[in-house]
Amino acid sequence: MKTKYIAIGIGAVLILVILAIVLIPKQDEPAQTFTPSYWPTEGWQTSTPEEQGISSVKLAEAIQEIQKQNIPVNSLMIIRNGKVLLDTYFYNPYDGAFPHDLASVTKSVMTTLIGIAAGQGKIDLDKSMLSYFPDRTIANMDERKERITVRHLAGNVNGMESGCVAGDEPTIRAMTSTPDWVQHALDRKMVQEPGKSFCYDSPGMHLLSAILQEATGMTALEFAQQYLFEPLGIKGAIWEGDPQGYTRGWGDLHLYPQDAAKIGYLFQANGIWEGEQIVPADWVAQAVTSQVNAGDDDYGYGWWVNESSFSAYGRGGQKLFVVPSLNAIVVTTGSGFEYDQIDPYIAATVIDPANPLPANPDGVAQLQAAMDSLVKELPALPGGEVPQTAAEISGKTYIFEPNPAMLKSAALEFNDPAEATIYLDLLGKEVTWKIGLDGQYRQSPEGSLQRGYWKDAQTFVIEVFDVGMDNRTFTFTDERVLVDASGLTIEGKMQNP
Repeated sequence: MKTKYIAIGIGAVLILVILAIVLIPKQDEPAQTFTPSYWPTEGWQTSTPEEQGISSVKLAEAIQEIQKQNIPVNSLMIIRNGKVLLDTYFYNPYDGAFPHDLASVTKSVMTTLIGIAAGQGKIDLDKSMLSYFPDRTIANMDERKERITVRHLAGNVNGMESGCVAGDEPTIRAMTSTPDWVQHALDRKMVQEPGKSFCYDSPGMHLLSAILQEATGMTALEFAQQYLFEPLGIKGAIWEGDPQGYTRGWGDLHLYPQDAAKIGYLFQANGIWEGEQIVPADWVAQAVTSQVNAGDDDYGYGWWVNESSFSAYGRGGQKLFVVPSLNAIVVTTGSGFEYDQIDPYIAATVIDPANPLPANPDGVAQLQAAMDSLVKELPALPGGEVPQTAAEISGKTYIFEPNPAMLKSAALEFNDPAEATIYLDLLGKEVTWKIGLDGQYRQSPEGSLQRGYWKDAQTFVIEVFDVGMDNRTFTFTDERVLVDASGLTIEGKMQNP
């Protein structure tokens, strides 16, 4: 994860200069309030790019260049003035048929839920974090920890020990390798006074989820469904929990790109949707206003901000990017890219931000051809006939010694030629995945996509797509199995052979 989260390329800077001249009100003029012409609750309206001052030909060239450079973009959506002018998928393998893991874009949703709950009077933003956990015995207590507030957690200024941006992944692994993630997050040592300086901290965001649940009696997912997703028409959300059932506050929310864009649209409208104040206006203003310097950009409450834009960012290329002065929203999903890799191509498409361009049917046709060229079938899985091993190990449970992956047991079933099932005791939870054997993915309850094949007579491979591709390999010998996942090899023994 890089330190540069809001990547404004040279082209984008030029756009903003144009905007400063053409669109941004002068100091002696009142600021314009964003007033949507419709609400995309049931779906987004569309327009040609030219109607929004954007070139279809340049968009086609952008798609072609992304493809040529093999930039692992999964999807790209551009909205201007509430109209979708581009919504395309790169079939690598994501095709938009499933909600996509938004990684740390989740943090912006988590803090939005905190703002909603605060507006309902269920959470006090300036109340001590510890007051929401009266029944827990917490380690490394001192006066600084007692001063941490909900607001400090939302702004990533809590002062607890953390790897911050550069060490976020190890920080998450340290938490998820324990049986109680909330307890681990609370027990950390203090390293500075809360509110003093920025430190990107995923465990702190997970504490917000626990606080929300303690305050409302609802998981973050349940609260989001009732007070955010349902009003906006967001459907099919997947957001898994920790071993104690607290929704993962720092990441792993899965949404369709079109639904992620609705959250940006909601913030453009100062928290209003269909005439109802979904998010308190004062929270919207604070969340997307600089609260602390965070290096290359500033940070609000769960949002990365600068003078002209705000964005939600997640590893791998997940991004919700909002430029209010342009009435523009860009949503990307990816498998491992940085937004500044594609920013110059997108910036070059903006020809006249103040006026529509002449209609260009040939350009629109060129754009459609570029999008059509992305459509492709999933590559066929390797492997041949199902070996006898499948029948021999089907339904057998393998037990693992304590390991960093927190995998306790695994059992595969091969009772259907089109679909296998795997049962796992993983990260303190029992989970069940369907695995496509017919070349098609199945989505797990946690959001990842799986399909599988027999590599040879002893080796079964599960191809897992979430934020990028990561295979799981099971090699069976005698009454043992070796599981290779993300470079980690774990040995299991058959239970009751």
